[in-house]
Amino acid sequence: MLAGNWTYRSYHNDPSLVGSDADKALAMIFGEGVFTFAMKGKTKVTGKLDMGSGYVLTLNGTVRKGRGENPLALHLIGLGVDGSPTAGWRYDYYCWPAYEWPDGIDQVPSLVGSVVRVKPHGPQSPAGATASFIAISQAPAA
Repeated sequence: MLAGNWTYRSYHNDPSLVGSDADKALAMIFGEGVFTFAMKGKTKVTGKLDMGSGYVLTLNGTVRKGRGENPLALHLIGLGVDGSPTAGWRYDYYCWPAYEWPDGIDQVPSLVGSVVRVKPHGPQSPAGATASFIAISQAPAA
């Protein structure tokens, strides 16, 4: 279920409505890119988050038992790549599969969760910053 590419977008946790202001809506995006996941057994996940222009994080994670109706949860650690713009970065991600409606039409598997910046990178990017995110499978189930 997790292996493959997922379009990733994270959002500042700003409760303001944007109405028809496209610029305000775009300003709410915290980050965007493509998660690429590979499974190592049933509980280990590896991969990367590629945000373009050399901004890449390597990912290592664990599939855990979820809570409630979610059968699984995913915890990922994203580390920057030495010699790249992300050197020294660390972000942690925690997410679950979004609910799949029994009578839904054309549903695409997605993950919903939260991300935290663990290590600062520059004066405008302090540790502790959080955002919500969604990742949408690029290869929906047939």
